[in-house]
Amino acid sequence: MAANFTPMVGSLVWLEDPEVTWIDGEVVEVNGDQIKVLCTSGKTVVVKASDVYPKDAEAPPCGVDDMTKLAYLHEPGVLQNLRSRYDMNEIYTYTGSILIAVNPFRRLPHLYDSHMMAQYKGAAFGELSPHPFAVADAAYRQMINEGISQSILVSGESGAGKTESTKQLMRYLAYMGGRAAAEGRSVEKKVLESNPVLEAFGNAKTVRNNNSSRFGKFVEIQFDRSGRISGAAIRTYLLERSRVCQVSDPERNYHCFYMLCAAPPEDIQRFKLGNPRTFHYLNQSNCYELDGVNDSKEYIATRQAMDVVGISSDEQDAIFRVVAAILHLGNVEFAKGKEVDSSVPKDKKSQFHLKTVAELLMCDAKALEDSLCKREIVTRDETITKWLDPEAAAVSRDALAKIVYSRLFDWLVEKINNSIGQDPNSKSLIGVLDIYGFESFKTNSFEQFCINLTNEKLQQHFNQHVFKMEQEEYSKEEINWSYIEFVDNQDILDLIEKKPGGIIALLDEACMFPRSTHETFAQKLYQTFKNHKRFSKPKLARSDFTICHYAGDVTYQTELFLDKNKDYVVAEHQALLSASKCSFVSSLFLPLAEESSKTSKFSSIGSRFKQQLQQLLETLSSSEPHYIRCVKPNNLLKPAIFENKNVLQQLRCGGVMEAIRISCAGYPTRKPFDEFVDRFGILASEVLDGSSDEVTACKRLLEKVGLEGYQIGKTKVFLRAGQMADLDARRTEVLGRSASIIQRKVRSYLSRKNYIMLRRSAIHIQAACRGQLARTVYESMRREASCLRIQRDLRMYLAKKAYKDMCFSAVCIQTGMRGMAARNELRFRRQTWASILIQSHCRKYLARLHYMKLKKAAITTQCAWRGKVARRELRKLKMAARETGALQAAKNKLEKQVEELTWRLQLEKRMRVDMEEAKTQENAKLQSALQEMQLQFKESKAKLMKEIEVAKKEAEKVPVVQEVPVIDHAVVEELTSENEKLKTLVSSLEKKIDETEKKFEETSKISEERLKQALEAESKIVQLKTAMHRLEEKVSDMETENQILRQQSLLSTPIKKMSEHISAPATQSLENGHHVIEENISNEPQSATPVKKLGTESDSKLRRSHIEHQHENVDALINCVAKNLGYCNGKPVAAFTIYKCLLHWKSFEAERTSVFDRLIQMIGSAIENEDDNDHMAYWLSNTSTLLFLLQRSLKAAGASGATPHKKPPTATSLFGRMAMGFRSSPSSANLAAAAALAVVRQVEAKYPALLFKQQLAAYVEKIYGIIRDNLKKELSSLLSLCIQAPRTSKGSVLRSGRSFGKDSASSHWQSIIDSLNTLLSTLKQNFVPPVLVQKIFTQTFSYINVQLFNSLLLRRECCTFSNGEYVKAGLAELELWCCQAKEEYAGSSWDELKHIRQAVGFLVIHQKYRISYDEITNDLCPILSVQQLYRICTLYWDDNYNTRSVSPNVISSMRILMTEDSNDATSNSFLLDDNSSIPFSVDDLSNSLQEKDFLDVKAAEELLENPAFEFLYEA
Repeated sequence: MAANFTPMVGSLVWLEDPEVTWIDGEVVEVNGDQIKVLCTSGKTVVVKASDVYPKDAEAPPCGVDDMTKLAYLHEPGVLQNLRSRYDMNEIYTYTGSILIAVNPFRRLPHLYDSHMMAQYKGAAFGELSPHPFAVADAAYRQMINEGISQSILVSGESGAGKTESTKQLMRYLAYMGGRAAAEGRSVEKKVLESNPVLEAFGNAKTVRNNNSSRFGKFVEIQFDRSGRISGAAIRTYLLERSRVCQVSDPERNYHCFYMLCAAPPEDIQRFKLGNPRTFHYLNQSNCYELDGVNDSKEYIATRQAMDVVGISSDEQDAIFRVVAAILHLGNVEFAKGKEVDSSVPKDKKSQFHLKTVAELLMCDAKALEDSLCKREIVTRDETITKWLDPEAAAVSRDALAKIVYSRLFDWLVEKINNSIGQDPNSKSLIGVLDIYGFESFKTNSFEQFCINLTNEKLQQHFNQHVFKMEQEEYSKEEINWSYIEFVDNQDILDLIEKKPGGIIALLDEACMFPRSTHETFAQKLYQTFKNHKRFSKPKLARSDFTICHYAGDVTYQTELFLDKNKDYVVAEHQALLSASKCSFVSSLFLPLAEESSKTSKFSSIGSRFKQQLQQLLETLSSSEPHYIRCVKPNNLLKPAIFENKNVLQQLRCGGVMEAIRISCAGYPTRKPFDEFVDRFGILASEVLDGSSDEVTACKRLLEKVGLEGYQIGKTKVFLRAGQMADLDARRTEVLGRSASIIQRKVRSYLSRKNYIMLRRSAIHIQAACRGQLARTVYESMRREASCLRIQRDLRMYLAKKAYKDMCFSAVCIQTGMRGMAARNELRFRRQTWASILIQSHCRKYLARLHYMKLKKAAITTQCAWRGKVARRELRKLKMAARETGALQAAKNKLEKQVEELTWRLQLEKRMRVDMEEAKTQENAKLQSALQEMQLQFKESKAKLMKEIEVAKKEAEKVPVVQEVPVIDHAVVEELTSENEKLKTLVSSLEKKIDETEKKFEETSKISEERLKQALEAESKIVQLKTAMHRLEEKVSDMETENQILRQQSLLSTPIKKMSEHISAPATQSLENGHHVIEENISNEPQSATPVKKLGTESDSKLRRSHIEHQHENVDALINCVAKNLGYCNGKPVAAFTIYKCLLHWKSFEAERTSVFDRLIQMIGSAIENEDDNDHMAYWLSNTSTLLFLLQRSLKAAGASGATPHKKPPTATSLFGRMAMGFRSSPSSANLAAAAALAVVRQVEAKYPALLFKQQLAAYVEKIYGIIRDNLKKELSSLLSLCIQAPRTSKGSVLRSGRSFGKDSASSHWQSIIDSLNTLLSTLKQNFVPPVLVQKIFTQTFSYINVQLFNSLLLRRECCTFSNGEYVKAGLAELELWCCQAKEEYAGSSWDELKHIRQAVGFLVIHQKYRISYDEITNDLCPILSVQQLYRICTLYWDDNYNTRSVSPNVISSMRILMTEDSNDATSNSFLLDDNSSIPFSVDDLSNSLQEKDFLDVKAAEELLENPAFEFLYEA
């Protein structure tokens, strides 16, 4: 691609960089073949034009989920796309059908929970975001649909996350095909729980990974015809046996050794273990512990996992006994013996460990020592014993340890397979291969050689699959692909495994000769492959060789090749362990069968591994493969670090670059027609004129630009390598010319704008100058006019002043003259007034003298008259003194009133005992005041009597005429004052009495109010007691009902129908199928038509006819209610008719009856057609109404009382009696309740009735769920279209006004509204209780919220601005529907859309980059979690206005919070879960209806015509 790319100035390119592998920059200068590039790092580099790759300037910043969508499919483009997605926590990316998984090195629990699995279930591959669940679902669907076995190959280097990806695949397959096992645990659970066991014995810490799998694992999951898991098997490959004896620093041995050393003290003492540092097989490395791993807890967890997979406790003890024996065996050291080339245990410590090994393996210690230090050579004549030197003895020891551990691991795998179980009848399977990736270290031994051979074989299979996918893609698009070449790596495979002459064959040949060494083996390789292009000899190396693999050159060291390739058991070891007293150890080394031939076939690890690999490839070839490539982003094993070199090397080793190379050999660039026209329509805009087909437009465009070698498919344009860059270069050129034209126009516009501004400024200056001149002339004219006016005013002022002076002088003269005349007139008037005053005084004197005389005569006359009047008044006072008795009577009357008040106060005191203390002081004050008033009254009375006596005495005396006026006047005044005092005292006393009466009235009112409060409190207490009694009755009913159900279930055998309980000879029949045992007939309550026990034949015939008659009645009822009887006054007729018949027949009180089974069977058969919502709504209305009637009527047998409520206790207090009197008064409400009780009455229910109520409740829930699920099913297809706005292409809008795509107006939302209206109308017409209607629509809106919101989070094309506007408009339609439906039926449906409403509201905000994180979480989207907000912000892109998402600071804050949540392990999934539970109870349904609603309901007309149902007229 680079060779065909011609860079220009301004082109964006990728070039190699020694630090970051690839770096982007902009071309600033082109000099022939040399170009100068300004890199984004700031440095300028000069490189060849053929060494750079084009960069897509329009690539989204968050990358693409499928790298086949990249405009430029090359190394830097792939690397940049993976890095962009990794920075956004998007760790999964597709490359066609290949999934690339980048290890995040952190917990992401929201990606793997059950909500996510539910989203990927049944979704098309590529429809949702990349995920292992999508790969597993595609494999499962393909297996089910096509009947072809599938395989999923998971590869990657150590630490890349292969094991974790395999676990997720297994979880999803168990989710899709799992089922509950009849006994024990299911197959899928055993497969999942076998992982801890295999990891404990097959995983170890390496340089690159703390939990590296040191073996290959292929899990075959077998399925039956229905797609359920029926069996499984685990195949293992090439366990790294050498790790048992040899560990390099800082790696560790297998986990099980360290777990056993951290076991509980009793296990350590039993196995004689200790610190890991004391064992030779463990102390070769300085690493003994892992961060975050507790070996003691892991030991317990491993033993629990062994219990799960079926390993008994004895077998577990034997397993860990063997592991402990291996540890002790490593501490056995050897020294030279007495004989030549002999060896013996070195010291007492070695003797102790040797003895411990013999005890643990339950074999003879001496025989064990001999098997390590000696060898027996069997000849034809005799057996020769050969001693081994210390080094050979150590090798023998290590060989024994390796073979024991290898046999132990094989036994574990076989045990797990036997525990899981295989299905021999299974015809399809899904295999999950967890295999080691390509390895290249400083020291590469035989294990790396086998691992890389595996990867070469798998790479060949992978290349063939990729090429096949390419061919299928080209065939699907119907393009010519015959000339595409495919390069294979068969030459490397022939180099390694060809027979004869391959490396493995030469290695086996060398192992067969005892004197062969690694050096002779290396020389043999040099001679055989000296001319092979894939084989080379490193310089300065004597025994190393290099193979050029597809992922790079690897140099192998042959020092241990021969030892590690030998796959045989020493005869002495075999004989020793097969004779062990421990059955477990002896089962690991079963005796070998004697072969008929004299020579045995040589076996090696390489040959056996090659056979296993061939079998694996045959299995893979017979299945449809799927690939997951795991990538480790850094060697530090830390999150948020992406090392380009490391990742690029893994992509090459994983074959991803090889797949890209294959794609580049064909048509690497594939663009849909609409995207191609959008991007390159500007190259030839005239081709769009008059065209109505995007395919035609693309063909004409490519012909116009003169491109060759391209292909036009059915949906895409296929371009050869380099053609995309050519088109982008032409597009850049067109855009450059367009930019020049735009610049020219802009500059012209700016110049014209500047000229207009200058011209306008000149005009403004001229106008200002002219205005200034005019203002100067005007100022001079104004000055002249001002001077003339000043002169005029001055002259006027002077003339006016002279006139005023003359006028003032004349006035002064006139004033003087007038004053003199006035003074003369005043003098004359004073003289006249003095003469008059003298005359008046003289006349006054004369008049006064006459007046005094008249006054003296008048006083004399008055004194005589007053004396006469005084005497008359005295007589009147004497008469008043005689009337003192009247005052005494008034006093007595007042005292009686006070006594009466006191009595009334005391009476009130007795009635209000609790108010006595509060009023005591006030009464005391009143009494003291009365006493004071009485004392004052007595004193005043005594004083009055004294005064009367004094008056009498004075009256008896003969009065002197001259003294009468003085003495009588004083006495009268005194008596008058005393009388006034008495009147005042009486009036004050009356006032106090009035105040006392007022206070009494106030206290009376207070007492009445408190009396009312007491009455109300007592009535409330009575109500609470009544409610408590009701609850007690309800609880007792439930307990009795449960007790009856338990007794019936314990005493009777499981039955399918109640009718099976009928026993002909032992029972008698009552009405309508009720059966009563003859022995207990006397104890049963009598029915409407009691049956007597008679032995005559006539009675038996009558009973049989009666039974038949009752069966006919039941049949008539069933046949009638099975039809659609409609409704009466909004209530279903069928339910009411059934209830009245059952109530009249006393079926609820029957011990055994078949009528309930008949009704249940009728309802079940009636709702078989689940697709008809109208039919379902009719039966939902009937069943819910009948359930309400049963809930109100049925009372469990044994509960006290036959009435629905207990009678409240009789009140003994005054208030209680008053409250009872109020309650006992008749009212209209009581009358209505009585009428309702006549319709619905409570009966004592037996077991069949209670069972019938439970079955009826189950049918109500079932019908409700059917209607709800039908609506969901109807809306599901529409919701997938509503989440994404109809596509409008930039290039689709033609100059003629026509469009390529579909019409922008979509009726999907209207279809949803129509579906909701249709169902609501149906439910209303069938009078379904509003509470059920509310629940249906509330759960439906919740389902809409879940589907829309999850689709928004899983599809990047939905997180756009235009799509947000589209969905927002649709949500407005739903809100309008909720308003029109009203709260009675819609309920809280609108509130269920809160997630999608807030998410869409965030999408349609223009300036997102200005919003802070707090504003988002507190104001805009308070209900959304951090994971959900982060997902929306990272997926968002604007296809209309190119608006930006939130700022990087907000993204960083979200990422930090997500990391904290993942560390706390409390974060939930960012997906929502649909709640399909039943959201109502029988009590909710019972509370929504009322008994009085059934007063006017009539039974079925058809039954009213039947004489046997005359009782329905009474209803």
